[in-house]
Amino acid sequence: MVLKNKLEITDEFELAKEEEKITKKKALELFERKMLNSLEVGTFKGLSQIHKFLFEDIYEFAGKIRKENISKSNFRFASSMYLKEALEKIDKMPQSDFDEIIEKYIEMNIAHPFREGNGRSTRIWLDTILKKELNMVIDWSKVDKEDYLLAMERSPIKDTEIKFLLKQALTNKIDDRVVYMKGIDASYNYEGYNVYKTEELNQEKK
Repeated sequence: MVLKNKLEITDEFELAKEEEKITKKKALELFERKMLNSLEVGTFKGLSQIHKFLFEDIYEFAGKIRKENISKSNFRFASSMYLKEALEKIDKMPQSDFDEIIEKYIEMNIAHPFREGNGRSTRIWLDTILKKELNMVIDWSKVDKEDYLLAMERSPIKDTEIKFLLKQALTNKIDDRVVYMKGIDASYNYEGYNVYKTEELNQEKK
């Protein structure tokens, strides 16, 4: 099953390839045009604007809260029925120090508000918070991808691993294009493109 897309691609691997190419180009545009500086920092509204810009050429649902219930491996993300309320609570979470920021990042990952493209969008969102509050960002080239994915999977129960991994990778190179773009790497998403399980069929799929 391949997500319905504006490119009319029906092969999941071809779609994953085009998605990565397009979103990297759009992410670079966000950076070079300094568009991130004008977004709300630490809110779903800001995250939604990031997601919409990255994916608007690919999916009709870009920037929109998902209507499906989704899971990955054995983990079920926030129910679509209560997603809006969950996002409102995340908006109100504090973000004054590193621990608070990562806890907020973890909660947004649990919410997983979009049908696709949560990882890339939320990593950019995380860096905007770190930049504003701590004048730091994550140098993703210093974060082992497998360790990161495992730590994120365990983070709802125990967040010490992900906090340790990301704290070791903090840098003050907040305006470095290479550091920024490393976070857009699709390989930081889980292995493969079609990893989500939906619990209902709808018009988003074909």
